[in-house]
Amino acid sequence: MGLIEITEYDKKVYEEELRDWLPTEIFDVHTHVWLDHLVDWKDVNEANKNKRTVTWPSKVALDNSLEDLQETYKEMLPGKQVEALMFTEKRASAANNAYVAGCAKKSGWPALYYSHPEESADEIETKIREGHFLGLKSYLDLAPRYLPENEIRVFDFFPKHQLERLNEMGAMMMLHIPRPGRLKDPVNLAQMLEIYEKYPRIRLIIAHIGRAYVPEDIGNAFDILENAPDMMMDFTANCSEEVIEETLRRRGAGHLMFGSDMPILRMRMRRITENGHYVNLVPRGAYGDVSGDSNMREVSNEEAEHLTFFLYEELLAFKKTSERLGLSRKDIEDVLCNNARRYIKEAKKSIYGEN
Repeated sequence: MGLIEITEYDKKVYEEELRDWLPTEIFDVHTHVWLDHLVDWKDVNEANKNKRTVTWPSKVALDNSLEDLQETYKEMLPGKQVEALMFTEKRASAANNAYVAGCAKKSGWPALYYSHPEESADEIETKIREGHFLGLKSYLDLAPRYLPENEIRVFDFFPKHQLERLNEMGAMMMLHIPRPGRLKDPVNLAQMLEIYEKYPRIRLIIAHIGRAYVPEDIGNAFDILENAPDMMMDFTANCSEEVIEETLRRRGAGHLMFGSDMPILRMRMRRITENGHYVNLVPRGAYGDVSGDSNMREVSNEEAEHLTFFLYEELLAFKKTSERLGLSRKDIEDVLCNNARRYIKEAKKSIYGEN
């Protein structure tokens, strides 16, 4: 038995729906790699006193080594050549950032440095260059702890002195926007535009289509973002056909990238929408006690037999959307591979002079 249990239903979904449709080469622009024993648990326990994010992702995997990530691709996407952009996860520690740098060197895959808002511009650049990183990833949990979750802004965990240095370097920035309004939140939109306009050399990626996991999260965002025609997004962990379709209609296939959020997408689930909120349907007992999590709901054993991987659900959502929109084979390959490769190549050239 491998790292992941592959059921007959999983095989059926992959062989009948995905294998021939997927390109041979895939680039996953959003993956987390870390080792549990390198986590700074003192900092984590302090942060947990004031939880500001959903908890269900932590139920999927204790950690995700480079070897586990590579094995995951081998088992879940057989016959495909997959590369990844890696970074550690929200419990980032210096040790795990160093581990990711080592993984990048070992695998040849690119990586981002997981930054803290208290780091100076010089510290950020030094860390990027020492680890041969291509830019930064950060997270709203790292904003000052006195800030309530609903009041956190992008610049509270990505301060402007860091953005100025990223802009000088032409480096990448993976942005997981905060706030309960998600993509439609006016503060988020204003700050996304400010980054785009004031720091034009930053290679910005808006993760998860701005956390718009249901159509109600979009609002008038795409009208406002017409002022940022080259802004890139990934549809990491997003299973909403409606959201993906609207993104493609308004932004085009040249401005969307595939990301998995591994190891989270090893989860066995199906996502539904109720009253403007997403709910993950999962097998009973598979992910501990989910009774207190409004984003999780257990189903019967009979229904669970027809649940497959989160990864497959995300890819199927994109497939169905691409068929409805009549995307070309090139469009599909651009979204699933070429856009990310181009962005990463540009960052390497800008920071390190590499072609």
